[in-house]
Amino acid sequence: MKSLKLLSMAGLLLISGYSFAQAFNIGHTTMTYYDSSRNRNIETEIYYPADTPGDNVPIAAGSFPVIVFGHGFVMNWESYQNFWIELIPQAYVICFPVTEMSINPNHENFGLDLRFVASQMQEENLNSSSTFYSSLTNKTAIMGHSMGGGAAFLAVENDTTLSTLISFAAAETTTSAIAAATHVTIPALVFAGEEDCIAPPGENQVPIYTALASDCKTYLSINKGVHCYFADYNFNCSLGESFCNPNPNISRVTQQAVTLDFLNLWLDYRLKDNQNASTVFNDSMQNSTRISFMQDCTTTGITHFNSENKLRIFPNPANNQLEVEIPNEALYGRLLVYNLTGKKVYQGIVRQSVVQIDVSHLPDGLYLVTYAKNSLTASGKFTKAANH
Repeated sequence: MKSLKLLSMAGLLLISGYSFAQAFNIGHTTMTYYDSSRNRNIETEIYYPADTPGDNVPIAAGSFPVIVFGHGFVMNWESYQNFWIELIPQAYVICFPVTEMSINPNHENFGLDLRFVASQMQEENLNSSSTFYSSLTNKTAIMGHSMGGGAAFLAVENDTTLSTLISFAAAETTTSAIAAATHVTIPALVFAGEEDCIAPPGENQVPIYTALASDCKTYLSINKGVHCYFADYNFNCSLGESFCNPNPNISRVTQQAVTLDFLNLWLDYRLKDNQNASTVFNDSMQNSTRISFMQDCTTTGITHFNSENKLRIFPNPANNQLEVEIPNEALYGRLLVYNLTGKKVYQGIVRQSVVQIDVSHLPDGLYLVTYAKNSLTASGKFTKAANH
């Protein structure tokens, strides 16, 4: 199996007999799809949740959202191992079309390849002889880095069947990604590196973001972030970046950690309908010192607790124990606590109006508490302080 890393289930938190997470192993297969309208073969590397790791192993039981990922200019799909080892254990299927790898790529064809693979995966879900039969949801994200980020906008143009678009250091393409963005209406998340010298934000990601017609679009610029650090090491990308930024002011580990913190929350909301993840994403974005951002989202009409039934958190600041009060009529929802990096530190089902949470082990700092039951959502913050 190509560059396979195994991830064990670690830190799984069980509250009140409920388990909310399962870490899957990583399966891998190679598929070649044929687009008859273009007389074109599209070889695709696919990674998916499995009970046993390996090549061509059965997919795990479940129903999984799909991500189709576009690679950067002369970058192999294996450069994006950081994405699949993070996301596959969290129940996503990721497809990497490996077309347009030459030094003279056709950006329009690559965008169409991404779109075609997305549609083919839905066909796989209906094919009883497929590895993916009856194992995929109808939620699909198109993602891409650099050239692949630009091609993602070409893929999604005028297509409302897809769930979200996410780009990393997207570069303008020969068939203009900026122009295509004016016809992209699905939710979009545009990542940029502040110090990207290969695809400078002011000439690439900012005009793409500005052009987007999405009803919800977000632009995240990673402070001191660079072009190649969204991916794992790749010789071609690193060589190109060495000429304009030989000594980045951020580490690859740090940039990827910031990226994945926000990416996980966005995907959890957009592909898994987790309303809490949306709350945490926006709160983390507002409070993070690691990024700057722009956002333009139309209100979705989610029902919140009113002023009489608001979420109460006390004491605040807290030292050893925190209490959260939930109105009786809103019991049996899910309560979660996140730190400001978006890491979940507590989760549980609420069965009584006052929940006591041990916070003695948590580092000092600011935390977000979210609660959701069906369409009802509420959130609040507390400060953990050893002495107050």
